[in-house]
Amino acid sequence: MAGLIKDEDIALVRERAQIEEVVSSYVTLRRAGGGSLKGLCPFHDEKSPSFHVTPSRQFFHCFGCEVGGDVISFLQKIEGLGFAEAVERLADRYAVQLRYTEGSDRPERRDSNLRPRLIEAHKAAASYYVDQLGSPDAVAGRQFLDERGFDREAAERFGIGFSPRDGDALFRHLRQKGFNDEELVTGGLVALGSRGHYDRFRGRLMWPIRDASGDTIGFGARRLFDDDRIEAKYLNTSETPIYKKSHVLYGIDLARRDIARASQAVVVEGYTDVMACQLSGVNTAVATCGTSFGEDHARVLRRLLHDHEEFRGEVIFTFDGDEAGQRAAIRAFGGDQQFVGQTYVAVEPDGLDPCDLRLRKGDAAVRELVARRIPLYRFVLGNVLSRYDLDRADGRIDALREAAKLVSSIRDRSKVDAFARELSGMVGVDVEQARSEVRRAAGRAAKDDQRPRTANGPQPPYAQEGRPAAPPLPDLRDPRFSLERETLKLVVQHPEVVGDTAKDVDGHDFTHPTYQAVWEAVGSCGGIVGAPPGEVWVSKLNAALGPGPAAQALSALAVEPLLKEPDPAYVAAHVYRLQELTTLRRVNDLKSKLQRTNPVEHPTEYNRMFGELVALEQHRRTLREMAIGSAGAD
Repeated sequence: MAGLIKDEDIALVRERAQIEEVVSSYVTLRRAGGGSLKGLCPFHDEKSPSFHVTPSRQFFHCFGCEVGGDVISFLQKIEGLGFAEAVERLADRYAVQLRYTEGSDRPERRDSNLRPRLIEAHKAAASYYVDQLGSPDAVAGRQFLDERGFDREAAERFGIGFSPRDGDALFRHLRQKGFNDEELVTGGLVALGSRGHYDRFRGRLMWPIRDASGDTIGFGARRLFDDDRIEAKYLNTSETPIYKKSHVLYGIDLARRDIARASQAVVVEGYTDVMACQLSGVNTAVATCGTSFGEDHARVLRRLLHDHEEFRGEVIFTFDGDEAGQRAAIRAFGGDQQFVGQTYVAVEPDGLDPCDLRLRKGDAAVRELVARRIPLYRFVLGNVLSRYDLDRADGRIDALREAAKLVSSIRDRSKVDAFARELSGMVGVDVEQARSEVRRAAGRAAKDDQRPRTANGPQPPYAQEGRPAAPPLPDLRDPRFSLERETLKLVVQHPEVVGDTAKDVDGHDFTHPTYQAVWEAVGSCGGIVGAPPGEVWVSKLNAALGPGPAAQALSALAVEPLLKEPDPAYVAAHVYRLQELTTLRRVNDLKSKLQRTNPVEHPTEYNRMFGELVALEQHRRTLREMAIGSAGAD
């Protein structure tokens, strides 16, 4: 067969190609002892490194998926190359002059893999676009860059170019370079229409998208002219044999070594944001290309970060402060457990993206943005909690329930307890209360998964005509309402004994809605002082209440025996204890708010609340002493 690479040249490639250098282009390797290196396997998903490279033997092996081989087989597998193509790429890298059998000066194709030709076509296209950026037609493109603070040096660093507005300028140029129609169409550089071949990108500013090894595999194109028939602001290369958008991160070729060195990756939202970050000194910035950050992107970063149980890196997401940015943060939170290391979010207070921030406030502001990062889960939970009034007990309960759903949805159970503790501090509730709510949310989710589904999802409990019924009121005989119940029995059965002792009691002292309604009826009937005795008083209250649950409760309150024969001391003990519990609830509300207030950022408000808390605590102790004294006097 003509065109085969000579065996001695293949052997020379194996000898010169350093396996640790080649593998390090894709995987972060660290010393493992015994002259071996290890990292996260690029061929299967893992959290503990089982991929080993032994430079002295020029061999690699993964003890997880059992894949192994030499430097040629590694490149074949990770790039999807044929044997000859892998040898040729290594020969180019390590300056080995290959010879072919039967006098051929060009190897025959040994398989139908187009990758080498597609890479060459993209390399030629990128060079052509760069040359066109200096043309008169590209004034709008140069102006776009200048307005965003990017000079010629920046454009050259990132390989930015311009696609001519002519319909087939690139097509004609690449045909002259020896590329055929199939290669150009398959690579996504050219499209075929009813009138023939035409350039995929026309009249746009062009960013070359490169893989980790630095090969150009696609392009991102920014709209410049109003008469552009394609209204989308950005176009990206379509899926091709060498370009898979779910695996591609823009800027990874420039950032990968810094990501490995710093154990940090900063994920931004666009090409200009990557440029702004890297030009500002944040050399670990990358961006997705026309798609949301997903699991495949996470795997790419984890391999570079060396992210596993023994060594934990950090991933920092930057999002716009608008609603879309918040939705993106929630999506990222859903993938948080893909990383062993910590995930963070960096949001500029004025809502500026890194590009605009650099333009308005300088390079230092971009570095400070990243330095001010906060844990992603704290940002997402904060957005959820911001929809509720945490100064109210019911608001805190609703907020806790909503946030608990997010926490309980995390697949990495080792993180749930830490998030529950953080949630307790953000809401201002006891840690155990937060844990319990997270457990309940997990239980409800499990039941929903088992419940028969409708076209719109799980059928909600108590559903009637498409609407979930309101939850029932708590049982009036629940022990937590016993003090309220006994106090009202005194009011209903013996108003003459209660008298002025309850003059400071109001509806807020009763937490059950039914008991609140009974107390309001007492007020509407003129209050306790001067109330008529016996059945007349009960009838008057019943008339004020009208039919319903409160009237039924009144009947029970009127006939249920008291725990003991009433006297002023017994009344006072109940009234003061009732008021003490109200004060205690106010204390807890205030403590919750203090817990959520930063004393450094809001010193005046913090000190005011602290003073109010001290006064409330003193009032609570006074009521407690009065209640105890009354009980003792009895």
